[in-house]
Amino acid sequence: MTNTQNKITKISFLLVEEFSMIAFASALEPLRTANRISKKKLFEWEFLSLNNRKVFCSNGISIDTQDLNEEKLQTDILFVCGGINIKDKINKKLLAALRRVSRNGISLGSLCTASYILAKAGLLTNKKATIHWENLSGVREEFPNLVFTTNLYEIDQDRYSCSGGTSSLDLILNIISGMYGNNLAKNISDQLIHERIRLPNDFQRMNLRSRLGVSHPKLLNAVSIMEENLEEPLSQKELAFKSNISLRQLERLFKKYISNTPNQYYLKLRLERAQNLLMQTSMSILSVALASGFTSSSHFSKCYKVQFGISPRETRFQE
Repeated sequence: MTNTQNKITKISFLLVEEFSMIAFASALEPLRTANRISKKKLFEWEFLSLNNRKVFCSNGISIDTQDLNEEKLQTDILFVCGGINIKDKINKKLLAALRRVSRNGISLGSLCTASYILAKAGLLTNKKATIHWENLSGVREEFPNLVFTTNLYEIDQDRYSCSGGTSSLDLILNIISGMYGNNLAKNISDQLIHERIRLPNDFQRMNLRSRLGVSHPKLLNAVSIMEENLEEPLSQKELAFKSNISLRQLERLFKKYISNTPNQYYLKLRLERAQNLLMQTSMSILSVALASGFTSSSHFSKCYKVQFGISPRETRFQE
């Protein structure tokens, strides 16, 4: 997107209940800062909802909004702002409104988990998108024909998406850079104490070394292989072979650095995936079990309750 006519660019934020404040603020503040640094109004913005009401974000703060009138909407990009419990925030009115916005030629964006809403509305066909890492397994299971990446953010023609948190800042800085040049984007980043403008393919999560607090390369390789094979788990012997170490060395590394056997740690990873699927999708419990490498729902339920203290069904009920 470029701005060759020096017109004011309008950005609309459609707030969904329990939206992420950090993702929202990280998208809004670079627009404000762009106006301040340039000493002119490059951007203007508005906050929308479907019912002209206060919308509460996940930390309890509320934002006053105007009603979304999709037929009269005049904006350059409409960003849908998502957050927690996103699957429970979808209704026919919301999906129909977004489809009408798209038909009117307005670009659409999603912050944090709102890519799930665009996917449900059928607005990500033949487009690349990203979503918060916690929701990634779920959307890939539910929308196998769509392309969801692990990237920090994605820009695919008239679709903008980011993974949440401060990734909104990098997405908006990228948009500003394309419209007004890299110098303005860098000055905004500097003003906001943002060390650098991250690239789309920067990692969402800390690297495995940081997450585990372990630096042994062979152990890190083994854990990485586990994370890539959750739906069809490998045997311990297969894991050792793929990790290019002996079975005994594999067991010794896990015991020394993680205080678990390889099988215990692998099971924990699979159950964490299952928990995310239960919380973030409407997949049946049997489907969740299969997607997490269990061939029996009863065995899955037993292992799940040992790990989390409640059953899969109770997890979904609590959601």
